[in-house]
Amino acid sequence: MIIKDAHFVISNTDYRKCPEDGKPEYAFIGRSNVGKSSLINMLTNRKGLAMTSSKPGKTQLINHFVINNEWYLVDLPGYGYAQRGKEGREQIRKIIDNYILKRTQLTCLFLLLDCRHEPQKIDMEFLNWLGEKGVPFAIVFTKTDKISKGRLAGNIEAYTNKLKETWEELPAVFYTSSEHRLGGDEILNYIEKINKTL
Repeated sequence: MIIKDAHFVISNTDYRKCPEDGKPEYAFIGRSNVGKSSLINMLTNRKGLAMTSSKPGKTQLINHFVINNEWYLVDLPGYGYAQRGKEGREQIRKIIDNYILKRTQLTCLFLLLDCRHEPQKIDMEFLNWLGEKGVPFAIVFTKTDKISKGRLAGNIEAYTNKLKETWEELPAVFYTSSEHRLGGDEILNYIEKINKTL
């Protein structure tokens, strides 16, 4: 898939106020500072489409970007940012949960995981929650350029083994590096393949 056009449409805290034109939505989510904005900018080939920040917890809204006037790329708030405080975390959790569970246009959720870390409790809980709720999702490992190939393979294997404890079938997995522009084509081709079946 070639992205000819990508632009911001709307930001919301309420899934009911999101666009109602029926286009499929592909949402991106991950823990704060996982490299989500950088990945979105790489996918769309637009440098400042999603605001990148060295400060975690920057995205606090559901952000819709229309791609080629065919589908929406949705940037969701990061989960589990400790310094937000309990009330703030609860508010963000509600925004995320409502969008994921009630937004019928959500076609696939891309869950971003930082490949530099071994399986984190918060990520595994979120992953299993998606499975329990029957949410279609794919896993995207980010920042693959930041560690050695050996360590990357080890961390991926640790994740796979952990998943196999509770999952019979594993979701699609992608490996990305925004800095080296790796993995973007694979994700876009995956989206295009799904769009053709709708």
